[in-house]
Amino acid sequence: MKVTVLGAAGGIGQPLSLLLKLNLPAGSELSLYDVAPFTPGVAKDVSHIPTDIKVEGFSGDDLGKALEGADVVLIPAGVARKPGMTRADLFNINAGIVRDLVAKAAEVCPEARIGIITNPVNATVPIAAEVLKKADVYDKRKLFGVTTLDVIRSETFIAELKNTELRSGSISVIGGHSGTTILPLLSQVQHVEFSDEEIKSLTHRIQNAGTEVVEAKVGAGSATLSMAYAAMRFAVALVRAAQGENVTICSYVEGDGKYAPFFAQPVRLGKEGVEELLPLGTLSAFEQAALDEMLPTLRAEIENGVKFVTEA
Repeated sequence: MKVTVLGAAGGIGQPLSLLLKLNLPAGSELSLYDVAPFTPGVAKDVSHIPTDIKVEGFSGDDLGKALEGADVVLIPAGVARKPGMTRADLFNINAGIVRDLVAKAAEVCPEARIGIITNPVNATVPIAAEVLKKADVYDKRKLFGVTTLDVIRSETFIAELKNTELRSGSISVIGGHSGTTILPLLSQVQHVEFSDEEIKSLTHRIQNAGTEVVEAKVGAGSATLSMAYAAMRFAVALVRAAQGENVTICSYVEGDGKYAPFFAQPVRLGKEGVEELLPLGTLSAFEQAALDEMLPTLRAEIENGVKFVTEA
């Protein structure tokens, strides 16, 4: 299996490349691309780690070479959020980056599974979908918004609050990947009880965890290390599924349209990407109200992404 990282020299890309070198199955290939001329040096650095994974680095005009034969394409390229920046500010910069990278992937590796990390994910995934449609290679089973960061934050914050350890994948986070569109289903966490106040405060913290990091870094960046870990976990799940395992994970995908054209929910992965959309289960009254309240925002952000391509 070949995994290509687009934006591999950035704040997410470098630690993600390191974690993939350490965690991809033996025999995998890792292709690292960024516009920065030192990207082959990042690949050389990572290649010195003694795992059975071949690493190559590309930069500048070699995007096509980096994508040749890719089974999985991960896109963390773009600018990071700084204090005072909204996700709308991010959209104005990152939308074009995602559009252009996905267009090249559509040309070079049209059957690859594509994981979008670049924010605002609620809008950049619809952008990717429209680009793939224009190229006549869109397969909704193979396009993903990587929302695993919301899941690992939920796992961490619950563990801290309740002094317990949650196994990976023990909580579902649905909706989208920004602010109030992030909805952890705390009522479904097994063997853990929350008071109403704990649910309210914990949900708010998970929804605003990105801002928590941005403010703590005082202008030096956003969530890069935790995002790199989350993206690695998602990528390994995709690779395992492509190799024949049945894997369940939350992701922002085009679903059945019940809530919005794109929606984060648990999915079962298989060899061709999303094999099955899994039910949300029974929501609490708090969760149902939060879901109903978020949907207009989520739908509007999706529409912004679609318009960026269709009205260009």
